[in-house]
Amino acid sequence: MTEVKENEKSRNKSSAHLIGGFVGGLTAAVALQPLDLLKTRIQQQPKGVASATAAGSSNNGVGSMFIKLMKENPLQLWRGTLPSALRTSIGSGLYLSCLNSMRTQVAILHSRRTGEAIQTSRSSKLPELSMSANLVTGAIARGVVGYITMPITIIKVRYESTFYDYHSLKDAVRDIYRTDKINGFFKGFGATCLRDAPYAGLYVLLYEKAKDFTPFILPSKLISFEDTHNNKYSTATSTLINTTSAFVAAGIATTITAPFDTLKTRMQLEPSKFNNFVMTFNHMLKNESILSLFSGLSMRLTRKAFSAGIAWSIYEELIKRFM
Repeated sequence: MTEVKENEKSRNKSSAHLIGGFVGGLTAAVALQPLDLLKTRIQQQPKGVASATAAGSSNNGVGSMFIKLMKENPLQLWRGTLPSALRTSIGSGLYLSCLNSMRTQVAILHSRRTGEAIQTSRSSKLPELSMSANLVTGAIARGVVGYITMPITIIKVRYESTFYDYHSLKDAVRDIYRTDKINGFFKGFGATCLRDAPYAGLYVLLYEKAKDFTPFILPSKLISFEDTHNNKYSTATSTLINTTSAFVAAGIATTITAPFDTLKTRMQLEPSKFNNFVMTFNHMLKNESILSLFSGLSMRLTRKAFSAGIAWSIYEELIKRFM
């Protein structure tokens, strides 16, 4: 009977992480889709246009592009929301479940080896690990889940772009399969993995560290406790700390991995022209400039920061309630 209860408890915890990640990812994807669409449109442009776009000074700048879409049809800003929502919600749910499972096992092994109890931060129920463990578990979990959700990513990027006149997601799927068969749904995975795995590893590392120092930079009047005996913060304080930490971590990790995002987008939009990571990188350096590797950074930086703030704060709070 005890074993049955333990198994049921374990399943409930796994479901909590899956649901928490799914809800957080879905909310962030729908709310921030316009930023994702603008980023894709910017990155699809070659150097001359892309450079002006980054500065917002040409007719194809971010501001002009936004205004044009608003005039034509504001709903165009949410073009590609379905594949984006599917990718982000499913990917986030799978990623956070996988990440939690890996981090929990690492924490258990460490606890057994040292005899120390598993520690959690004041604003979270997630286990605290070493910097290296956070980096490695975050990177591996993202790499695995990124491969699983890669076909959705390909469809999303193609559908958002103006390179392809797709009238439906079915058109996108048929065209990709007709042109490149199954391999077409995994184009750019190398660059995607080189972007996502380091990003996720850095993000988890920075997020956990930020949760330690964020309380010290916040005004004391914003800090409150719901359990003074165990020094656990209130829901409002935990949300503020976790959201701020997510913003900081996402901003730094996004900037570092930005070139891989640009390379990935080019490879997915023009697979016949850019068929491998090294060739794409060399082409951009030779024919454009090193700055072109950071094309669309402002859009990705804004989206990633807000996405992390929304998704992780929702995830952390749902985990507290479920568990």
